Amino acid sequence: MYEMKPEYYTGIDFIDQEHTKLFELAQETHDLLYDDFLQDRSEHLVQLVSELIDYTRTHFSHEEEYQKSIEYPFIEQHALQHRQFEDKLAEIDVYDMSSDFDEQNEMIENLLDFLVNWLINHICKLDMLLPKKSK
Repeated sequence: MYEMKPEYYTGIDFIDQEHTKLFELAQETHDLLYDDFLQDRSEHLVQLVSELIDYTRTHFSHEEEYQKSIEYPFIEQHALQHRQFEDKLAEIDVYDMSSDFDEQNEMIENLLDFLVNWLINHICKLDMLLPKKSK
């Protein structure tokens, strides 16, 4: 469901690897969300969602460092998109998830959809514009 597709590759190895990791974390979270054999998923879900959010922030930091290193002229606009996304993530309190099974599933599914759709849009519209570092 959530996967790094060929059309999402920027040609910048570390960025593509980090994007792949983000998709993998999203898929792992989705799989756990629908694991009918796990009795208490809440703690595991909170941990995975937190990791996904933290890794997204780490990725943004790496991407912005790269942009600085190549003197990317649109770094401010690109970083602004990252900050706005982080602000949206900050509104989510994964530690205050409802104990109601259906509400919890819906909240996490909405989060995953938001995160992955934003990521795909961001990759296709902005990250694809990043030039590869000349050697």
